[in-house]
Amino acid sequence: MKVALIQDWLTVIGGSEYVFKEIASLYPDADIYTLVVREETIISLGLQGHKVTTSFIQRLPFSKTKYRNYLPFFPLAIEQFDLSEYDLIISSSHAVAKGILTHAGQVHICYCHSPMRYAWDLYHQYIKESGLDKGLKGLVAKLFLHRIRQWDIVATNRVDYFISNSDFIGRRIKKIYGRESTTIYPNVATESFNPVSQKEEFYVTCSRMVPYKKIDLIVKAFADMPDKKLIVIGDGPDYKKIAKLSTSNVTLMGYQPFDILKDHLSRAKAFVFAAEEDFGILPVEAQACGTPVIAYGKGGALETVVENVTGVFFYEQTVSAIKDAVNRFESLSPTLQTIDIAKHANKFSTAKFRKSILSYISAIKIK
Repeated sequence: MKVALIQDWLTVIGGSEYVFKEIASLYPDADIYTLVVREETIISLGLQGHKVTTSFIQRLPFSKTKYRNYLPFFPLAIEQFDLSEYDLIISSSHAVAKGILTHAGQVHICYCHSPMRYAWDLYHQYIKESGLDKGLKGLVAKLFLHRIRQWDIVATNRVDYFISNSDFIGRRIKKIYGRESTTIYPNVATESFNPVSQKEEFYVTCSRMVPYKKIDLIVKAFADMPDKKLIVIGDGPDYKKIAKLSTSNVTLMGYQPFDILKDHLSRAKAFVFAAEEDFGILPVEAQACGTPVIAYGKGGALETVVENVTGVFFYEQTVSAIKDAVNRFESLSPTLQTIDIAKHANKFSTAKFRKSILSYISAIKIK
């Protein structure tokens, strides 16, 4: 059986790239196709043993760093890959990877991280935040995204089987594409963390500082609770804005390497998470340390955090809701068991992911 693996792009390392890495490890002889790559990303993910084919995007100016500027060309680029010789095609898609062309003698499985948010449910937010809600430039952007939605619907018909990275995304796949999917949660390296029962008197949050992560709300909430200490790890476009909101009990550490992040996740009283995520790896990593999570009760967090067992939820993205959740957590925390929290996190381990993927594919008849 000849296997091709498709990823939107391999330029930075995030959740979808780690999923792709594990799928590739299951098929060491598979060929990889992607719009654009950076060699250091291939090395970091350990994909050097695979033949990697890129699109014409790779040859365009500044493609390795400004590839998103070529979004209008992505559908055309993904359709230029000739995959006619392969039996099994697995795409890892949050943009256009699922749109590769196949024939009736092939099986195409798409691991869908999310339908394109900027074209679908975050369309209006994206248009406003990008300053494209008026003017000629805005009109062009709206027309293009309209056409992307049309192409995206057509592209879903090229997929034989959808895997969703959470039930939350499964519902979005059903709503937008009208397709059923099977949930297989992304791999989290829970084996890299050890549960620590001795917690210290500080809370922690970690994220790239962009608007939808709502780090500003967390910082504002703790600014109103001067008796409680918060450590914030991460950087991004909103860093300066968030720094101006911080008070003496809030420490911004900026970007930190994995070992420093792991140390703080292990020692923290709780991890605070205010974003609506498709899945959310960091809350699982925190739980792998035996650290409870205070999370916004929407999206993937509802599937990774167990209320009153591994953490608590708040149901509005507001300062008052976060403050209330922290206070409820402090009353509950003596009853939470480190070992139970870490045991729950293991349900999302790399080993579980690999086993689930292989079991799913083996159940499909591939000639």
